[in-house]
Amino acid sequence: MTSQVSSPAEQADGAGGAVVGGQRTPESPGGKEVRRLDRVIIRFAGDSGDGMQLTGDRFTSETASFGNDLSTLPNFPAEIRAPAGTLPGVSSFQLHFADHDILTPGDAPNVLVAMNPAALKANIADVPRGADIIINTDEFTKRPMAKVGYATSPLEDGSLDAYNLHPVPLTTLTVEALKDFGLSRKEAERSKNMFALGLLSWMYHRPTGGTESFLRQKFAKKPEIAEANIVAFRAGWNFGETTEDFAVSYEVAPATRAFPTGTYRNISGNLALSYGLVAASQQADLPLYLGSYPITPASDILHELSKHKNFGVRTFQAEDEIAGIGAALGAAFGGALGVTTTSGPGVALKSEAIGLAVSLELPLMIVDIQRGGPSTGLPTKTEQADLLQAMFGRNGEAPVPIVAPRTPADCFDAALDAARIALTYRTPVFLLSDGYLANGSEPWRVPEVADLPDLKVKFATGANHTLADGTEVFWPYKRDPETLARPWAIPGTPGLEHRIGGIEKQDGSGNISYDPANHDLMVRTRQAKVDGIRVPDVDVDDPDGATTLVLGWGSTYGPITAAVRRLRGAGLPIAQAHLRHLNPFPRNLGEVLERYEKVVVPEMNLGQLATLIRAKYLVDAQSYNQVNGMPFKAEQLATVLKEAIDD
Repeated sequence: MTSQVSSPAEQADGAGGAVVGGQRTPESPGGKEVRRLDRVIIRFAGDSGDGMQLTGDRFTSETASFGNDLSTLPNFPAEIRAPAGTLPGVSSFQLHFADHDILTPGDAPNVLVAMNPAALKANIADVPRGADIIINTDEFTKRPMAKVGYATSPLEDGSLDAYNLHPVPLTTLTVEALKDFGLSRKEAERSKNMFALGLLSWMYHRPTGGTESFLRQKFAKKPEIAEANIVAFRAGWNFGETTEDFAVSYEVAPATRAFPTGTYRNISGNLALSYGLVAASQQADLPLYLGSYPITPASDILHELSKHKNFGVRTFQAEDEIAGIGAALGAAFGGALGVTTTSGPGVALKSEAIGLAVSLELPLMIVDIQRGGPSTGLPTKTEQADLLQAMFGRNGEAPVPIVAPRTPADCFDAALDAARIALTYRTPVFLLSDGYLANGSEPWRVPEVADLPDLKVKFATGANHTLADGTEVFWPYKRDPETLARPWAIPGTPGLEHRIGGIEKQDGSGNISYDPANHDLMVRTRQAKVDGIRVPDVDVDDPDGATTLVLGWGSTYGPITAAVRRLRGAGLPIAQAHLRHLNPFPRNLGEVLERYEKVVVPEMNLGQLATLIRAKYLVDAQSYNQVNGMPFKAEQLATVLKEAIDD
């Protein structure tokens, strides 16, 4: 790597090219120069069996423990074991870490680790000139190169001359390091990802103790395998320290932003969401029941919640999506915090049961981790294309509140918020995350229990209505005058027997009713209940009195905010607002939209929020859309927003 002084544009979050302060420190104990950077973007890439996700996860964990701010982007095939050496089989993990506040995994890697020709070919277009490329030369033989269309070796034909190329025989060096373990060559080769991790850990001064402890724990039943991986990891570190090809190592200091005092940890979106569900059940003093069918990218929530029986969590892996939500709805009827997790295809199967939950007016959380569609679509890629399905994807008038987190850590707070709405208003609630948030990670401040919201509910205990003859009875659909929520009556409570089912109920009494006027009243009342849900006003970030507003929702927050930073750094005024609540919208949203001459809505779909905004507020919102399975890049959005400002 060569030292360079960054431009203001490069210093913005997500920019391609290293941000290098150009400061030099005394040589390391090995006699090598150490340079200080303020941020780095690294991408590990190889076959789906090469352990790139594990490698990236370990580098991320050590980086988090060091105190850097960070953001990650795992990217892997849908197949469990994709064809080896092919472009569709490439798995990658990108990590952006810095000594300051960042928001995205970065637009372009400063360092690419390519374990084979397919990994190089699949990722080289994203790598800026002058970046470092570390290549496992052992895999660059004739057959693997021909498989991905290399007629000549890129290591020799000059096609990589614009980069800082580091050819390293990773496989050979790993096998040599493990020669005393009695492993077969194939078994030894599996540790080459740990060799690469050790090399990068040396290169960027990452801690190592956590990784060694992790390996000993992961392979506790096979201690010889644990020690082999640790030896490979240390060999990679030592190789960096001693080889002449890596003459410089780099330091990225811990983040200097003003973090609130507390305990921090690295967390992914699915893990944060799982913790949020557990916290919600504890704050509500209700057992948590998850009825779920495994589906990418939501399965991690089922896996995680199954570990927390000590918190009263019960998990049911159902035989299909319909059984999963049916069980969760039954648990809600029985007095539990009912949750079902899925992705877009599962929501389609659950739609009738969601409508039943609307009719029963019971609290139920539907967690949709969105992915590329339609049908099976792109199971491991991200998208935001389920918004209209969540909004309207049921027969009849069946309104459901919608909450969307904006970052991996925000999934915790969004889960609490969705639970608050479900429990307070007795309604099913959609929680719309996506693959980008689910698998991505960032630092998260572990909250104090005293700071969590009180979600306790009061169950019905007795009669709540007096008939004309003076008889006191229980009416299951007699509503709270403020929230319009009906009573929550636990089955088996004496005197609270009542009918449930999907057929329309009589207002108040809950008896079956086919009366047209009553149906009209019930439909409008259920809609009014959702419309009346209390959600915070939307905040607008507009320090310069801009005429253009960029409006986002969900996981576009990071790229949008990074793009806004770039534009303001260049002296261009732009306003930003981001929605967590998509149904109902914040009460002040209409007034906010009226302030601006232009409203731009970037979405990873074909314009679903923009459609809702146009319909409800008669605002000519401009859509900017992307459906390629990947999150927006900051530079890409900055260009689009600048054009909107200049137009």
